[in-house]
Amino acid sequence: MAPERPPDGLAIETTDLTKRFGDVLAVDGLDLSIDQGEVYGFLGPNGSGKTTTMRMLTTLTRPTSGSAHVMGVDVTDRRELISVVGYLPEEPPLFDELTAREQLRHVAALHDLPRDEARDRIDRYLERFSLAGEADRRLEGFSTGMRKKVGLIATVLHEPPVLFLDEPTSGLDPRAARTVKDLIAELSDGETTVFLSTHILPVVDELADRVGVLHRGDLVAEGPPDRLKQRAERGEAGSLEDVFLEVTTDHAEETTATEASAATPDTQS
Repeated sequence: MAPERPPDGLAIETTDLTKRFGDVLAVDGLDLSIDQGEVYGFLGPNGSGKTTTMRMLTTLTRPTSGSAHVMGVDVTDRRELISVVGYLPEEPPLFDELTAREQLRHVAALHDLPRDEARDRIDRYLERFSLAGEADRRLEGFSTGMRKKVGLIATVLHEPPVLFLDEPTSGLDPRAARTVKDLIAELSDGETTVFLSTHILPVVDELADRVGVLHRGDLVAEGPPDRLKQRAERGEAGSLEDVFLEVTTDHAEETTATEASAATPDTQS
């Protein structure tokens, strides 16, 4: 049965979402409002808190404080949430002793997909990602790109209304990456919400309706790609890379200057 649509039309909503690991503040009071059917590009330097945020939104890490809902479901409700999300981490969790087809059948069974429907979807996706001829090989012999494709199929197989994709095109050849981008575009046209984290900025520039930039756990910029690019004061050659570098560098410098000022005693009379 399809999940109920949230009355406010939001697929993802967070309020003051915070995660600490001991003394380390990984995510700092994050507020997000993402509409159903939106592709949201989630950017940030390494260590900025992107993966921690995605893990909180998919029940894999419990928030320290704040709240978050996906399709109206509280992220602390794992039993309910797993039916409305699909999560592809950067390294897909696969069983090496299984074949690709067995892995996908296992995922389909976990989501209680009818056997005939599951078979049809698996066959269709294996063909689309050029894996039909390799489907009965054990996964331990698959390349990084082949494993990524199997992981992506497993993520979308139960057709959840919200997808969390972490570096979905990394390790793929250009043809496979194009297939992934086309699939994301098709799914969003069908009102699937895609939360897309990647370092490949042209992918975000092509697909995202809105972009958020996270730095040191704090959302330092957000908006449509075209509007964000206007912030890069580099004439007509401004790019999403320019604005990414601008907002993360400026924020880091401001933070460093503030910390230095606070640590230096006032010697003036």
